[in-house]
Amino acid sequence: MAKFKKAAKKATASGTRGRAKTGKDDARQQAEQLSSKLSESAQQIWLAGVGAFSRAQAEGTKLFDALIKEGMTLEQTARRFAGGQADVVRDAVGSKVGQARERASDTWDRLEKVFEDRVQRSLVKLGVPGRDDLNELSRRVDALTAELRRQGGSAPRKSTARKTAASKQATQAPAARKSPRKAAKSRPSAS
Repeated sequence: MAKFKKAAKKATASGTRGRAKTGKDDARQQAEQLSSKLSESAQQIWLAGVGAFSRAQAEGTKLFDALIKEGMTLEQTARRFAGGQADVVRDAVGSKVGQARERASDTWDRLEKVFEDRVQRSLVKLGVPGRDDLNELSRRVDALTAELRRQGGSAPRKSTARKTAASKQATQAPAARKSPRKAAKSRPSAS
């Protein structure tokens, strides 16, 4: 037991000399102190029990019963003390974990923002339209569609335009038909 105490003191002394204490070190140190105190209490209880047993053999059952009661009282006190210390250590560790989690979340959010900004700058350099550009283009297309409907009735749809072109070709004489490519070239453009 004496070797364990000396080793624990050396580890504690060498661990705190060269570096600043952090929350993790504080929690570890508290846990080591709690462990040390519990070990000492257990050793003392054991020795008290051995001494009590020796005395009980000599003095009889009356003293033995009194020592059992004292032992129970001492054990309850030690458990209350250990429970309180364990709660303190648990709360300290929980607090440090929460802080670390918050820092990691903040760091991740900042990293994500930097990444989004760099991607956006790259897209702008390449000439890729952004969300605002596409929304504006969509509004312009909607306005043009509304204007076409107002002027000419309704805007032609792609499927009806194809059917109309196909029916016109079918009604033309076979010799007068042109290939679709030539027919597209010969039509006047709308612009």
